[in-house]
Amino acid sequence: MTTPRPGRSSVVDADRPRGDSDEHQAPGLARNIVEWLAILAGALVVALLVTRFLVQAFYIPSLSMFPTLHQDDRVLVNKLSYDLHEVNRGDVIVFERLPDQGGDIKDLIKRVIAVGGDRIEARDGRVFVNDVAIDEPYVAPGAETTNLEAQTVPAGHVFVLGDNRDDSRDSRFFGPLPEDLIIGRAFVKVWPLTDLGLL
Repeated sequence: MTTPRPGRSSVVDADRPRGDSDEHQAPGLARNIVEWLAILAGALVVALLVTRFLVQAFYIPSLSMFPTLHQDDRVLVNKLSYDLHEVNRGDVIVFERLPDQGGDIKDLIKRVIAVGGDRIEARDGRVFVNDVAIDEPYVAPGAETTNLEAQTVPAGHVFVLGDNRDDSRDSRFFGPLPEDLIIGRAFVKVWPLTDLGLL
């Protein structure tokens, strides 16, 4: 009977790794692929939920909001905003085009000038809300508001105007906008990158 030398094992160490084999690599690779697919699927679901319910990017199709927004600018719209508070005068909103309004552009962007119950009219090129001339620093210098007869905005509606008063089809043409057509409040311009800023 042979006595094993000190410091040396007499039993083969079957658990000692003998280098990576294809059998050991395959389960690890498959697990990594599954994990990455799960991460990508989760990110896609989160992105879709954010776009559907929270924030969505919109591009500006015309010059109706010039000089505040230029054609092809991009803005982010908070879609939860009006679930948390009422529509405010001065808000820039994105809304669905009225069914009888015609045109190819599905969503439009304008500024809220008056809300339900307000009396609005134009006098000498200026806008009056509840008989008070409003300050409109977002309108180009020298621009005048015309074609706006005195009227009261119905409850549940808002009166919207484009900042470019000479080139905007707005509530002066299609009337007060039902609030249920509002998609959300545009709160920041994100493109072009050289002109980022809050609205």
